[in-house]
Amino acid sequence: MPWASRDTTALRTFGARVREHRVGLGLSQEKLAERADLHRTYIGGVERGERNLSLLNIIEIADALDIDVGDLTAGLGDVRTRL
Repeated sequence: MPWASRDTTALRTFGARVREHRVGLGLSQEKLAERADLHRTYIGGVERGERNLSLLNIIEIADALDIDVGDLTAGLGDVRTRL
């Protein structure tokens, strides 16, 4: 079943947060991917809101960005219910 608009909004919001933190640290997508032990194209898909991430990958990305998982996920449930 295709993702609902509310789900893609949450994914795009999450991706924008990842991109914001990555850029703030001066990291390329490739460098972030290396630090998170993920592929560069996967990180690109996350930042564009095209990937529905697993919890473990969210944790890996947060660790690679040196931030708490909660900073990346805070309020995403609200994004889904506002639509």
